[in-house]
Amino acid sequence: MPGSIATKHAPQNLEELRKLLAVDSKVKVAGIDVDGVLRGKFMSKEKFLSAASSDGFGFCSVTFGWDMHDQVYSPELLISNRANGYRDLLASIDLNTYRRIPWEDNVPFFLVSFLDPDTKEPIPVCPRSTIKKVTDKAASMGWMCMAGAEYEYYNFKETPDSLAEKRFHGLQPLTPGMHGYSLLRPQLNMQYFDDIFEESLAFGIDIEGHHTETGPGVLETALAYGPALRMADNAILFKYLVKSIGMKRGVMPSFMAKPWGNLPGCSGHIHVSLRTEDGSNAFAVSDEELKTGRAGAAYEDTKFISQTAEWFLAGILDGISDVPNINSYKRLSGGEAFWAPNAVTYGYDSRGASIRIISPPGVPPAATRFEVRVPGADMNPYFALSAIFSLGLRGIEKKLSLPCPPIGHMKPEDKATGKVKMLPLSLESSTERMMRTESIAREEAVFGNDFVEHFGGTRKHEVKLWKEAVTDWEVERYFELA
Repeated sequence: MPGSIATKHAPQNLEELRKLLAVDSKVKVAGIDVDGVLRGKFMSKEKFLSAASSDGFGFCSVTFGWDMHDQVYSPELLISNRANGYRDLLASIDLNTYRRIPWEDNVPFFLVSFLDPDTKEPIPVCPRSTIKKVTDKAASMGWMCMAGAEYEYYNFKETPDSLAEKRFHGLQPLTPGMHGYSLLRPQLNMQYFDDIFEESLAFGIDIEGHHTETGPGVLETALAYGPALRMADNAILFKYLVKSIGMKRGVMPSFMAKPWGNLPGCSGHIHVSLRTEDGSNAFAVSDEELKTGRAGAAYEDTKFISQTAEWFLAGILDGISDVPNINSYKRLSGGEAFWAPNAVTYGYDSRGASIRIISPPGVPPAATRFEVRVPGADMNPYFALSAIFSLGLRGIEKKLSLPCPPIGHMKPEDKATGKVKMLPLSLESSTERMMRTESIAREEAVFGNDFVEHFGGTRKHEVKLWKEAVTDWEVERYFELA
């Protein structure tokens, strides 16, 4: 497929770029806002080539000045705001992101990062720049950040028009009933199911697994492991692909973390590891240790991961409550009932823990990794991966000890007594924790003050809108009897 070939041959210079675009008249470009929404446009080939040969092109800073429904934030919360007239940021084109969109007549596509127009430095809340910061740091320490992502998502036989007409009530699931790992349910919508897989490959997004998950019309797709920046790009573009294919097939997918109170939520599990310069897995134990387990391991659960991995794990556990999530909190409040972790926990091959250790003897040493099970499908993958790797590297630098025993050593009452630290279970409490003066998120090696102030301000905006909303539940409960 042309799209599949194109994604493997990013142009190395302007001459190659001109050749690649020889028969094209336009190019599609996009950047990412703080909510993980793609913001982009078509450009003429001439305009694009001009921008690619310079520092980039102007892109309105309101991209970071409004929410996902284009409602502007309060001016005092912004890095770029109405006080400066929403002046242009500099959109820097990353030629390495070249791919073609197979369902849009193979139009060329590139991602951009956002820079300050005066300093040419990345703005603190640009998602791609945020993850580049931590991957560059890892590279300076001799490691490559590797990651994979899994998405669960509901699917409905609806259109944008029908959603508006129904006001999001009485939606028809793509298939009825709870049918995880079903071989029958995909056959009811085989074109849509297959299109997601095949078009993903053509779009340069390799897939490891694609199946039904429990819940009416729920699918789960696991994206292939790779370098963290590429994984974040693929994760954000996978959502774009599924929504695009859905519109073509009369299906509306939703990556909302908890669309229904009485049904499972949708996770966005992340798998991570570090690779050394020679290509080996820095989390794996040696061949000798594989036989008996690593001497000096803190617990039985960690005997088949390296000391580096144990420090990395301790770093995540130390700071996971301080780093930003998006709006997945009602999913977490379901707790163990839906395998949604709500505490700072870890354990060997445990799907009930926040961090699942995946290591021998269950897998080959080269596949040793951590599965971070806290994020929902609504995550901004750039921020989520940035948080995980920056906290992990901080743990390595500080040689942190594990703050608690594995989940298997905990008692049910430990959560109530405070022996086990709970994760914030609301956007409001999470934002307050992140914005504390002593928050780990404020450390320059993690996100830094500028990021925390801006992103925290956007989350306060979300909380304000949520508090002002009168929900269906409130009306149904109080309308007659209050």
